Amino acid sequence: MPTIDVDSAELERMLGLKLHGDLSKIDEVLAYAKGEVKQYDEKSGAMSVEIKDTNRPDTWNIEGLARTLKGFLGLETGLRQYPLGKAIVKVNVDRELKGIRPFIGCSVVRNISLTDAAIRGIMQLQDKLDHTYGRNRRRTSIGLYNFDLISSPLSYTVAKPETVSFVPLGFDKKMNLKEIVEQHPKGLEYGNIVSGHPLFPVLLDAEDKVLSFPPIINSNDLGKVTEETRNILVEVTGTVKETVLNTLRIVTLSLVDRGGKAHAAEVCYPDEDAETTPSFASRVMKLKVTDVNSVLGLCLSTEKIVKCLEKAGCGAKIAGPIREGQAEAELSVQVPCYRLDVMHPVDLIEDVAIAYGYNKIEPRWRKLPTTGAVRPEQEPLDTARELMVGMGFQEILSFTLTSPESLFAKMNLKRQQVVEIVNPKVQALNCLRNWLLPGLMEFLSCNLHVECPQRIFELGKATVLDEKGETKTLDEEMLAAAVSHTTAGFSEVKSCLDALLSNMGVEWRIKPRSHRSFVRGRVGAVVVAGKEVGFLGEIHPRVLEAWTLENPVAAFELHMDKIVRIRNRNT
Repeated sequence: MPTIDVDSAELERMLGLKLHGDLSKIDEVLAYAKGEVKQYDEKSGAMSVEIKDTNRPDTWNIEGLARTLKGFLGLETGLRQYPLGKAIVKVNVDRELKGIRPFIGCSVVRNISLTDAAIRGIMQLQDKLDHTYGRNRRRTSIGLYNFDLISSPLSYTVAKPETVSFVPLGFDKKMNLKEIVEQHPKGLEYGNIVSGHPLFPVLLDAEDKVLSFPPIINSNDLGKVTEETRNILVEVTGTVKETVLNTLRIVTLSLVDRGGKAHAAEVCYPDEDAETTPSFASRVMKLKVTDVNSVLGLCLSTEKIVKCLEKAGCGAKIAGPIREGQAEAELSVQVPCYRLDVMHPVDLIEDVAIAYGYNKIEPRWRKLPTTGAVRPEQEPLDTARELMVGMGFQEILSFTLTSPESLFAKMNLKRQQVVEIVNPKVQALNCLRNWLLPGLMEFLSCNLHVECPQRIFELGKATVLDEKGETKTLDEEMLAAAVSHTTAGFSEVKSCLDALLSNMGVEWRIKPRSHRSFVRGRVGAVVVAGKEVGFLGEIHPRVLEAWTLENPVAAFELHMDKIVRIRNRNT
C-alpha cells in the first residue's frame, strides 16, 4: 500500500480546517480516503500517511487527498468542473515508435505558483505512479518541463543510441543515449526497458533541443522544475494508451489544484486524426436506489443517496420519472474523470456507505442462525478422493499457475488460448492451467529418485475460457490420475477408472478418439450418458521424453463437475 509524505499544516490550509495536531482527529478525517497516519513529527508537522486503497492513484499526493476529503467533510460537494484551455502545443509522433514505446500524452499548466514542498509532493506523486500504476516505468513514465524554454511543435521520435547527446538531469556533462543507459543511475535502473531495441525513443522540441529520453531521464536544461517555474509541460509516454492518458490526467489535475490553468496538447499519430489530450470529461453510470439499500441493508431515500454521492465528488440526479409508491428509482451518476477505481455500480455504493458513515450502520445478528456443513456438490468429490486413496493412489497438490510450455509444448499439443497474466512475476508461472495432467507429469519428472511404481492423482480446479461468464472464465473441478512403472499400460489405468466410477454409481463406456499426448490406438474418451467427460490412455513417448521420464506412464483425466451433474440428474 502506498505511503506518502504529507505536511499537516499544508493539509489544513488546503482543507480550510484546523486539526491542531490531534492524531485521533487526523486519522478520523483521513479515514474518508482510507488513509492512516503511520508516523508524525510534532515539531515539523510532517506525517507519513498510508493509503489503504491501492485502486485510487488520484489520492497518492496531498492535492488529491485534499480533493477527496473536501467532499466527504462537506466542504466542497458535487462534481468538480475542471476547465481545459485550447491546445497550445503540438506533438508529432514517429511511426518508428510502434513496438518500442508508441503512446504519448501532454498538457500545459500555466500561471502556477510552486513552493519547495509542492515540488517535492509532485515528484513524490510522479515516483509513486511510475513504480506502481506505471509498472516501474514499463507501462508509463512521467516528465515535467519548463514550458517557457520549449518551442512547439514537439517531436516524439527515435534515434540511434550514439547520435543524440544531452545533459541528463542531475549531471553537468553531455552524454549520448547509449552512455546514459550504461552509466547514469537511472539508465542502469530502467535501461533494460528499451535496451533491446536498435533505436531509442527521444522527445525533441522544434529547435531539436532534447526534452527527455523516455522512460529513463529528463534533460537537465529543460526538464528541471523550480520555484521560479510558472508554466509546466506535463508529458507521459508508455505502452498502454489508456494508462498513459489516465496518468496524464492525474498529474495535470494535481497541478491545477495548485492554482494552475490547464491547456490541452494536440498529439498527431501517423495515419490518424489529431488527438487532444488530456480529457477531463466525466463518465455516466446508472445506479438503482434499491441496489444501494439492498447491499447496505439500509432504507435511504433517493435524496439522501444523491447527497452521499455528491460528497464523494460525483454528480447525481434521478434518471427518469418515479411512479407513486415505487421505490425503484434509478440515478444517473456522473463519475469524476480522476476516479479510475469506479468500474461497477457497487463501487458507487461503497462511496455512499463512506459518505453516510460506517459507524452509523447498526450491526444486526442474523435472524436465522446457520450451522456449517459441506456443500452437497462437495460430497461426491470427497467420495472420489477417498476411492482414489483406497486404490493406493497418492494425492498431490500442484500450482494452478503454470506456463504454455508445460500445458502444450511438453504435452505434444498445439498451443491453445488460455487465461494469461499480463505482468507475471515469474515467467514460468504466467497462465492458469486448463487441465491437470501436465501437473502430474511435472511431479513425476521431479521425483525420478522415488521407487516405482508411482501412483498419483490430483483433484482440483482448472480454468477454461467462457464467453458467457461474468469474468469470461469458468473454474471446473477436474480429477487426473497417473501410473508410472516399467509395465504401466492402458489396461491398468482402465481398471482403476472402472473401479472409481462403478463405486460412484456411474455407468460409463470408452469411445475411440485421438489425442496427441497419448499413444495412437491406446487412448479413448470417457463417455457418460452420451457425453464425453474425460479421456484415458498411455502417454506418448515424445511427452515422456519432454518430461525426462524413462518409465511408461498411463493416465486419465475427468471433468468431475459434468459427472456430478449427470449423476444427480439420474438420481
